[in-house]
Amino acid sequence: MKKLILILGDQLDLKGAALRGFDFKTDEVIMVESMHEAQYVWTHQAKIVLFLSAMRHFANNLKELSYPLSYIQNSPLSIIAVLKEKLVDKKFTHLICIEPGEWRLKQQIEELARDVSINLEMREDDHFYCSHHEFVKWAADKKELRLEYFYRLMRKTHHILVDSEGNPEGGQWNFDQDNRKPYPKKGPGILEDPILFEPDAITKDVIAFVKETYANHPGSLESFRWPVTRIQALEALHYFVEYRLRNFGVFQDAMWTDIPFGWHSILSSSMNLKLLNPREVIHAVLLAWKKYSLDLSTVEGFIRQILGWREFVRGMYYLDMPKMANDNYYDHQRPLPKWYWSGKTQMVCMKDTINQTLQYGYAHHIQRLMVTGNFALLAEILPSAVCDWYLAIYVDAIEWVELPNTAGMALFANGGRFTSKPYVASGAYIKRMSNYCGSCKYKTEIRFGETACPVTTLYWNFLIKHRNQFESSPRTRLMTANLNRISHEDQNSIKEHARYLLSHLDDL
Repeated sequence: MKKLILILGDQLDLKGAALRGFDFKTDEVIMVESMHEAQYVWTHQAKIVLFLSAMRHFANNLKELSYPLSYIQNSPLSIIAVLKEKLVDKKFTHLICIEPGEWRLKQQIEELARDVSINLEMREDDHFYCSHHEFVKWAADKKELRLEYFYRLMRKTHHILVDSEGNPEGGQWNFDQDNRKPYPKKGPGILEDPILFEPDAITKDVIAFVKETYANHPGSLESFRWPVTRIQALEALHYFVEYRLRNFGVFQDAMWTDIPFGWHSILSSSMNLKLLNPREVIHAVLLAWKKYSLDLSTVEGFIRQILGWREFVRGMYYLDMPKMANDNYYDHQRPLPKWYWSGKTQMVCMKDTINQTLQYGYAHHIQRLMVTGNFALLAEILPSAVCDWYLAIYVDAIEWVELPNTAGMALFANGGRFTSKPYVASGAYIKRMSNYCGSCKYKTEIRFGETACPVTTLYWNFLIKHRNQFESSPRTRLMTANLNRISHEDQNSIKEHARYLLSHLDDL
């Protein structure tokens, strides 16, 4: 037996499943920097740097441990083409890898193995609490697939925030209602910034390479300070639980101009690259909870995002692919406005969120869901175009987590397969949760006309268009009750103004 072990750019764990049972006499590791992976969506420069720098640091770790390694830099070929050449030339008998986080690549590797008649061992990624088999088993008898019930099962199964009898700490499973406050009117006050890492020699080389090779790609590299090694990721985790976790919960949905990170952990990129294991993240949070007597609502809210939502959307991704990528419940077909790539819009909420995204490759979950995502749904943008943008523009976006969040939650493209309602809101929500609207030319309280907030106009237009759907659900009926208070004359004016906006999206 002669085994080739493929390690992808989001599988950077020396203790990962791919290296188990490695035979130093016969086996070899391969890692590939494929330019295709940065180009099939128009990828943010910071995301390219993050992946390449993390991969090169990890490759150095492998070399220090004397792993036989073929590291292919800057290949114009696809990962599959490089793999095929290697498998055939060196006459390997087995290809071993961890299941990729993209359905596309998973299918291509399986097809390659059949094509070259090699034994493929695709191992499950053990950086998750719930295996595919366990998720399929849980979903099989459910009439509705909802996070809350899955999350409770995860808490009980893994004995997290439950007592000895399996009851939730604090007497309730979910403290979400305590974690939705905006910042005070004067702003967030003094924030403990997340720990940032100055680029070392390897990262500087990658930055120079990306600036030259991908100069026409979106985004800036001037603020690149992401963790790119296991040691840095652990340091970032420690800093978060020591200094920032205490204020995360209550303000996790809040937005403020020029406050890119708030109290968020910004650990998602490290977890998604597998520099951190979610088990050690949750363990660190639980220790901090006891050590500092933190509010249970803060701790539960953070753990729900990892043990609950992160695990849930991964399960849904593999359960519903490839259909999920093509779902388009509302049959929306409009192209993505050009300013999604430039931030050059007069809407302050969109301008601030997108410019922040271009600078850092990051925006937190409410900015993604209720600003850029909400607008894309209300503006009837083609779901696949929006999903490609999210996958391209955020440094932590791997398709298994990006696609369910964007298509399933933000865009309702699967018709509520795992959400109970479309997540739509008028400009009033953005005004309540941020300071964006105070300096904006558009007014959230005006429903139509030149000074009307486009989010508000398109929100009411969306309700008018889908009135029957919203009235049929108790969770959304209140929205149409408010719609019914608007006169027919004003509703017609809303529709007329919405038609104008939808035909001039690039000009907003």
